[in-house]
Amino acid sequence: MTIEASFTIDQSDFPLSAVFEQLPDSTIELDRVVPTSEAVIPYFWIHADDTAKLTTDLSNDLGIDQVKVIDEVEEEQMFVRIDWNLAHESVLTAVVNTDVNLISGIGNNEQWTFEIRADEQQEISDFQTYCQDNDIPIELTQLHALSTLKSDREYDLTEGQRSALVLAYSRGYFDSPRGATQDDLADELEISRQAVSSRLHRGLRRLVASTLITSDE
Repeated sequence: MTIEASFTIDQSDFPLSAVFEQLPDSTIELDRVVPTSEAVIPYFWIHADDTAKLTTDLSNDLGIDQVKVIDEVEEEQMFVRIDWNLAHESVLTAVVNTDVNLISGIGNNEQWTFEIRADEQQEISDFQTYCQDNDIPIELTQLHALSTLKSDREYDLTEGQRSALVLAYSRGYFDSPRGATQDDLADELEISRQAVSSRLHRGLRRLVASTLITSDE
């Protein structure tokens, strides 16, 4: 069973921290390319209001051997190639030395968020163990099995239940603290609060029955 996991790490614990020292409003995003060599995640996009302000030599960062600017787009985006120094322990060495695949990565002035994929749960555990043994302070935020998406009909939801659930989610009804009340949802849907409560209750019950409950249960 394919497993996907998301985790975060403070930006100071990953190479490229020098970017945020000069461009605190910037974001850095892994460019998703099909690997054709043994190079590890060679390309990144740097997004900022004015990338021309970035004058520091990024190769001075721990974990980086060389950085080359490939292209710049309207002073707001910079496309760079990075040759990593894998003698420095980081998330990248954890990926290289375990059986997980890095599928996305984005960083800002506070933290990096990465998504990885593995064929088995044990491979995710091995990745976490490697990070722990090498003092790489990751925090796991999400773990789930990759499964085929189902339609609303397969979940046995009515259109009213789906509309209420989607609106509740988008308005922050399920957040803590809540971003909306049932009265707020009722006003937008132009139905009574009691009707909203019923649609949410029945819709959630059907979602649980369709996704979490086995035939034995």
